[in-house]
Amino acid sequence: MTDDCGLRPGDSVESLKGVGAVRSRQLGAAGIHTVGDLLFHLPLRWEDRRRSVSVGGIEETGSAVAVRGRVTGMVSRRARRRGLTILEAVFEDPTGQMPVIWFNPRGVEKRLSQAETVVLFGVPKSAPRGGLQMVNPEVEVVDDSDQWVGTLASVYPTLGSIGGPFLRKLIRSALPALENLPDPLPEAVPRSLGLPDLNTALQSLHRPAPDIDDRGVAALVRRRSPAHLRLAFDELLAFSLGLAQRRGQRRLEPGPLCEVDDAIRRRATSMLPFQLTSAQRRVLKEIVADLEAGPPMARLVQGDVGSGKTVVAAMAMLIALENGCQVVMMAPTELLAKQHRAGLERLFQETPWTPELLSGSVGTVQRRKILAGLADATCPFVVGTHALIQDAVDLANLGLVVIDEQHRFGTVQRQALVGKGVSPHLLVMTATPIPRSLALTLYGDLDLSVIDEMPPGRQPVRTEIRDDGAREKLYRFLRSEVGNGGRIFVVYPLIEASESVDARAVNEYLEEMERALPGLRVEVLHGRMDPGDRDAVLQGFRSGDVQVILATTVIEVGIDVPEATVMVIESAERFGLSQLHQLRGRVGRGMRQSWCVVMVGEGASETAKRRLARFADTPDGFALAEADLEMRGPGELTGYRQWGPSHFRFADLLIHHDIVVRARAIARELSENGQLPIVAEALSRYHQTEFEIPAG
Repeated sequence: MTDDCGLRPGDSVESLKGVGAVRSRQLGAAGIHTVGDLLFHLPLRWEDRRRSVSVGGIEETGSAVAVRGRVTGMVSRRARRRGLTILEAVFEDPTGQMPVIWFNPRGVEKRLSQAETVVLFGVPKSAPRGGLQMVNPEVEVVDDSDQWVGTLASVYPTLGSIGGPFLRKLIRSALPALENLPDPLPEAVPRSLGLPDLNTALQSLHRPAPDIDDRGVAALVRRRSPAHLRLAFDELLAFSLGLAQRRGQRRLEPGPLCEVDDAIRRRATSMLPFQLTSAQRRVLKEIVADLEAGPPMARLVQGDVGSGKTVVAAMAMLIALENGCQVVMMAPTELLAKQHRAGLERLFQETPWTPELLSGSVGTVQRRKILAGLADATCPFVVGTHALIQDAVDLANLGLVVIDEQHRFGTVQRQALVGKGVSPHLLVMTATPIPRSLALTLYGDLDLSVIDEMPPGRQPVRTEIRDDGAREKLYRFLRSEVGNGGRIFVVYPLIEASESVDARAVNEYLEEMERALPGLRVEVLHGRMDPGDRDAVLQGFRSGDVQVILATTVIEVGIDVPEATVMVIESAERFGLSQLHQLRGRVGRGMRQSWCVVMVGEGASETAKRRLARFADTPDGFALAEADLEMRGPGELTGYRQWGPSHFRFADLLIHHDIVVRARAIARELSENGQLPIVAEALSRYHQTEFEIPAG
């Protein structure tokens, strides 16, 4: 065991009193190997034990209270139930007595027998024989040096089987090592942000000041105390520096030089079937500046459903093709890849460029032909799925990579495709609105462009909330809408019935829908279908031979049928706001009025109903994304795990969203003044600087 004065963060946990080989293994299994690891194990919450009450003043309020006195008359007995030990005692102070019971008390009896004065912290409850009692209260033994009793006591997440008072005592014994904990940031950085040094931050979290006021306690509870902000900032800065290093390395490499001359401008103008919106023109100008600048472009284009991102991307593709580069576009599903290929083929029909399709369903002969063309550059333009990142794909002159629905791909997949060229330009797109704080964090190595304007003539989709009682009225409305030339999507959360999920499955509902809509052709669409059958259903829907599609969320992205005017979402409470918005975006793509009808199940919670009401009242996708972040938290946003900050230990993008922008700005400053490598190295001792953002 090391003397406190010489205790260092790098010392083994076995340096601490009470940690032998067994506990060392238990802590190691929880990722705690050193004293420093223990110092960064933050309290889960704090219990206010500053205001102790007397036994005579206790009331049954359901809240925990602290009482100070002594315990007498302890009796330990074995219960009939195997393995259960019960310790009964009497707690007393000058104002009265109160019975106390512990079930399976580990070491409590020994500590109580050796203590003159204790503090019990627990919830008073009615005793069977009248009066009040405490059950399983926490015990703090009072001695002259124990400043934790009667203060704001830290309560920690358990480390394996280690928790409670012992863990608090263990961390208290580690606190002297803070004196030897180097601060990774230059002093001026936290000072400029009004944040404490690292030592002070950790000390105040583990051991809040006894005189902390109610405002300070509230900040602790909300994880917005200066100490919390310091640790969150450090972690976000470490992540931002990792992205800045990647960005800086990329900008040192020469990208494919793409010039835009008058001939390209005339061809682009002739390709466009309509005038670009001002937002599209602004984003296209940003892209052109990147393509002409020298370093490879790395840009994320965000745009609400129907805002025209693909047209802007097509203009970038044209510029790259006209400058002799190969262009590759990757989509997350074959359905979307085929639709992109068809749309680009129409858009490029008056040019020398025809996109090929590379996906899992492409036949062997055609696949070999495409692979050979990509390898010798005779195939300059291809749209595909994950098939594009297979080892067999060799690209001779890759100049531009376009990735649609970026949130469906992980960073490794993105880099695998980019790595098939020599510093190609990268353009990624998403129609899933991402709150700015999340976009700056997850895609901090990309420049951000936002298309925040819809094409003229689009009518907002009217959104209505209904329950099963309105189903007959809904069917009458659907028949009327089809009679007026509209087509219907009905979306379900499942493909087949499940005992664990009370939702109507697509295949179970087909017969009922056919009875409810006689004379209409109703077809099923889901991800497990044969690609040929799926294409046939969509083609029939576009032509009008099929009037109603019953689908799963396979239609969430990319399905573009202007004649579709009604989206019915069954069991809508099972979807997040952003996913609901994606589904709503499948209608309203023509000039006719469109509707989205969300059907609420009988078991929907009040929280879910409030979320749906917010959805119905908010047509703007970015406003909904912020609402989703606020109501559900980052870990659940859009249903894709990647939005959640599961890789952050201290930062919470819901709570610390404002710090994201600061961390990004400081990272760029450190990069520009040459301090990035030193600070990144220092921060890496405590925080990760690289994360793999998993695919959805």
